[in-house]
Amino acid sequence: MLKSLIFLLVCAVIGGLISSLPVFDSFDEHWVDTRIRQNGVLGVGYFLLFSTGAMAIGCPRQVMAFLGGYAFGFLQGALLSVSGAICGCMVSFFVARFLLKPVVRRRYASRIHSINRFVEDSPVTKTIIIRLLPLGSNFLTNLMAGVTNVKARHFILGSGIGYIPQMALFALMGKGIVVMSIWKVALSVVMLGICVGLSILLYKKYKHALEETSPCKPSKTADLSTL
Repeated sequence: MLKSLIFLLVCAVIGGLISSLPVFDSFDEHWVDTRIRQNGVLGVGYFLLFSTGAMAIGCPRQVMAFLGGYAFGFLQGALLSVSGAICGCMVSFFVARFLLKPVVRRRYASRIHSINRFVEDSPVTKTIIIRLLPLGSNFLTNLMAGVTNVKARHFILGSGIGYIPQMALFALMGKGIVVMSIWKVALSVVMLGICVGLSILLYKKYKHALEETSPCKPSKTADLSTL
């Protein structure tokens, strides 16, 4: 929770500086309107291409959601950034599955085992839980999942659903910064608390169920903090 709040605060500060400092005078809402938001399909395509590539190589999805909210507004920014995250997830997942499987398996053997054990039952639901948790590396999770036994459609569907809460709140923060709306920023913080609380409850529920059925030590089979 603290880590996520700090990250949200950093985005807010950077966005506020961009909106207020003279050095960024040319990069204002008018620039965003003319270059991106009102650039039609081309502007949307640029953002999707950039966000897909950035998140495929490890850029935090929250940053892209913040930028999407700043550039396109809350709803469109959230939808576009989630779409970019799903595409980035697919890229890194299939690269790992078809090109980097030996390397990833050798380097992350114990973590891959943890993912396999966790998602083998109800893979879509378990993937949603992984994505809801505000910790770990999205990029590494994609790589490691790519060499597990989980089916691509289950992992990608669960990822897409699990991305929505955090990315929506960061898109709302981005929109709040561009229009200097205190209530939008405050609502983002409240949404973050709800998202974290929900993820903790779901994680505890499924961790307990896995511990009851696993013959191994819980720390090696159910602890998702390594993700």
